[in-house]
Amino acid sequence: MIDLSPIKIGDHTFLSVSVVLPKTNLLVVTSDKGYIMCGALDVALLNEKLKDRKVIAGRAVGVKTIEQLLEAPLESVTYEAEALGIRKGMIGKDALLKMV
Repeated sequence: MIDLSPIKIGDHTFLSVSVVLPKTNLLVVTSDKGYIMCGALDVALLNEKLKDRKVIAGRAVGVKTIEQLLEAPLESVTYEAEALGIRKGMIGKDALLKMV
């Protein structure tokens, strides 16, 4: 099952994407500029092999719902996210507000 839902944080609307798979869920909340995602996100790949794409993203691990993803501290972020002031340990929803 795939669920797409708008999420309001402050004055901004983001899109949440939840994909239910066997034994796991893929969770993403995105803006037009970047996104946060569950532990399935490979930040090292984005920073190294796909660096030229300049992806703005953060990864939170151990989350099972979109609500948990919004409240979880980011375990890692891309170089481009760092350039916007998004840091490891920042709460997901705070990182998203820097992506607007």
